Amino acid sequence: MSIHYRLATNLDAAEIARLEQQYMNDELSASADTMSGQCFSKVQLNELIEQGWIMLAESRVEVVSSIVGYVIAGPWSWFQAWGIYAHVLRKLNDIEVGFSRVTAKNSCQYGPIWIHPDYRGQGIFEQLVLQLKRKVAAKYSFMVTFIAEENSTSFAAHTKKSAMEVVDFFSFQERDYYLLVMKN
Repeated sequence: MSIHYRLATNLDAAEIARLEQQYMNDELSASADTMSGQCFSKVQLNELIEQGWIMLAESRVEVVSSIVGYVIAGPWSWFQAWGIYAHVLRKLNDIEVGFSRVTAKNSCQYGPIWIHPDYRGQGIFEQLVLQLKRKVAAKYSFMVTFIAEENSTSFAAHTKKSAMEVVDFFSFQERDYYLLVMKN
């Protein structure tokens, strides 16, 4: 078995949508069982594939490949229609990293990222982020994401394995989030 990384194509949208639906609540703790994760439809994923980037990790066993992980990034113009993304976008005006101000023009929305439970802890997270960062860097100086406070596993992965920096903490619809930025 080997892991291969590549950008998604429209042919992958249906499978990614199925995985999103199946695993959308992976991030939620038992204490948050009344909440529901967000997932993208096949149509939305096709739009993201065309406007942004979806990096895939595939497991290859002989000639059969299956998606075992993905990470999504895209322009703020695509995400801004949703309330939480619009909220994050407004917060960008106050964020500086080093000597640079983070803006909607020099940054993109990063996430979600998902790794199949059977493949976690094998370096796929780091490789997905690295591969995506290489693609995004040609257009954007920063990737911005937010992580629910109770999602300690994702927080640890992003701050330790991908060196994202916490730049703010905010509340949205009675849930608390860390706002993180990565310089490309």
